[in-house]
Amino acid sequence: MTIVAKAKAAGRAKLSQVAELKLSSAHILLMRLNHTGPEEHLFLRENLYWIDLCLTPRRPDARARYVDRWGPHRFQQMGSILALPPGFQLQLKHQGGRHLSLICALQARDVHRWLPVEFDWSDRRLEALLDISSAEIRSLLLRLSTEVRQARLGRVEVCEALVVQLSVEIARYLLAAGEPTEGGGLAAWRLKVIDKRLALEGELPTLTELASLCDLSVRQLTRGFRSSRGCTIGDYMAHGRIEAAKRRLGTDETIKSISVALGFSSQSTLTYAFRRATGVTPRAFRQRLLRALDPRLRPN
Repeated sequence: MTIVAKAKAAGRAKLSQVAELKLSSAHILLMRLNHTGPEEHLFLRENLYWIDLCLTPRRPDARARYVDRWGPHRFQQMGSILALPPGFQLQLKHQGGRHLSLICALQARDVHRWLPVEFDWSDRRLEALLDISSAEIRSLLLRLSTEVRQARLGRVEVCEALVVQLSVEIARYLLAAGEPTEGGGLAAWRLKVIDKRLALEGELPTLTELASLCDLSVRQLTRGFRSSRGCTIGDYMAHGRIEAAKRRLGTDETIKSISVALGFSSQSTLTYAFRRATGVTPRAFRQRLLRALDPRLRPN
């Protein structure tokens, strides 16, 4: 059973299906969306994991809350990859905008077969699904997005195999997401303090500054952060700056001003870091982004 109920909408969502592939255990869609104004929805899938990889930068104001588990004011920002779990009602809201997403509606049973009978939907696990950081999951979704666009030899069989791997990786991710509670991860308030500081424009903070904000030693901070987020603070900050650059490249802001706002020493430093992380320059990424959002647009 599938339910989607719209709660509020100031604008209208224009949907354009780019590609589609129906498999025995999943339904894969490549969708171009244009939300013309603020929207708010209630979302529920009974027997599916609704996995969304935003191939263009996700709007930073896109947030979600678990209606039956979180209070009315507790919303979490959604990352570039999210998996809305079956059986949980979510309230989703954003201010509108355009983006391109790969949607994989995955049968819940194919994930749950890898989970223990006593699996517990902890608060930490629910949070983790709204911003998935797994490189393995990202790689599988990107491969699916490539396969679904092209009618190549063995496409269905390749995608079926990728979906099996994706089911396993989602289960692994859920199991790992419960570990930091017992392994010395940082408290939620400390993670929020770090994210709030990193969201500020300008020069990035030092480890000493972040440790002071969290009332911890640098050693406690670095060990706890790795346990909570599965990566070093340095890697997390570098990834965050590139994601912020991607979002800003979807605006009219100049590349030079973006480099200054994000704390890069120069435009060339941003270009080097961006190319190293994405394989393309900021200018080339901006051109691809414009074409992805609207194929009719041809950047100057």
